[in-house]
Amino acid sequence: MFDSLVFRQLFDAASSTYTYVLGDPASCQAVIIDTVFERHLRDRALLAELGLNLVAAIDTHCHADHVTGAWLMRQATGCSIGISRRYQPAIEGADRLLDQGDRISFGARHLEVRATPGHTDGCLTLVLDDHSMVFTGDALLIRGAGRCDFQSGNAATLYRSILQQIFSLPDACLLFPAHDYSGRTMSSVGEEKAHNPRIGAGADERDFVGFMENLNLPHPKQIDIALPANLRSGKPADGQLAPPADWGPVRQTYAGLLEIEPDWVTEHLDEVRLLDVRQPEEMHESLGRIASAQLIPLNELAARQAEIPRDKPVVAVCHAGMRSGQATVILRAAGFERVANLRGGMLLWTQLGLPTLRDDHSNKPNG
Repeated sequence: MFDSLVFRQLFDAASSTYTYVLGDPASCQAVIIDTVFERHLRDRALLAELGLNLVAAIDTHCHADHVTGAWLMRQATGCSIGISRRYQPAIEGADRLLDQGDRISFGARHLEVRATPGHTDGCLTLVLDDHSMVFTGDALLIRGAGRCDFQSGNAATLYRSILQQIFSLPDACLLFPAHDYSGRTMSSVGEEKAHNPRIGAGADERDFVGFMENLNLPHPKQIDIALPANLRSGKPADGQLAPPADWGPVRQTYAGLLEIEPDWVTEHLDEVRLLDVRQPEEMHESLGRIASAQLIPLNELAARQAEIPRDKPVVAVCHAGMRSGQATVILRAAGFERVANLRGGMLLWTQLGLPTLRDDHSNKPNG
């Protein structure tokens, strides 16, 4: 299965939400399921680093506990946005209104759409083409099921959805929910049939409905914010997309580091403060140094950060971008808000033929 599929499971701790990326390695086309607005930069960076071209951002339902990142993904990648057509006419901004039997293709692979209402009227379950994986949203959770006390939820409807659309899959089918609150990452259809305390082990509709109608759960904390935003497909009320930084084309890597391209830096040297965090002896090696860079070795940075003026954004640089990446972490922890790592460090800088100072007989800038 995984030879012909790129698969990543991502987690948002604030809402206990799982986001899934599935890609076809041959075509590099991919889909993303149940994105989280605040995790957009992480997810976008992962797609870029894996070389995947996003064709669709799909929500299994209109979430009440977090805002979707679908609109952000469409702004960044041009992908389509998919959600259940049963949310019409309230839903705005979706390109693909999905229902039972629809297909979401990505390269040679596809997801089959199954309507599984009950948690909300518009819940979808997404089944991989070979029935090896199923993404159940909030309909069926690991050893649980989605609450049915708001958004047109109905426990009897959910019972039938699970039995007919999810428990009809092969027992070996791996099951991936939209949430888990106990650190569990996946289950299987067979496991949930056998061990789910709400609907497994031969429970009938009366058992399930009686259980679900007596959960007495608190009102979702984010529902008043999340629902209106999700009915706009995650588009902010003002329609504005905030960049990672307001001073330059900074991007966030999947590792969470903020970085910027050497080409931009060399064209704006007077607008930034370069901080070289290599050891002093490295200044005399073949890569040389950038003339305007301030030298503070990484192992001294925490103690000497007061020496760095804060009048300009700080761009950290080292040999290949690893130590300087850690320097940005140290500086941000010290209160430097405008910080980025020079992507590729001095290695990429010199490969691009950008100006450096090297210790040679002429002592003239190279480049």
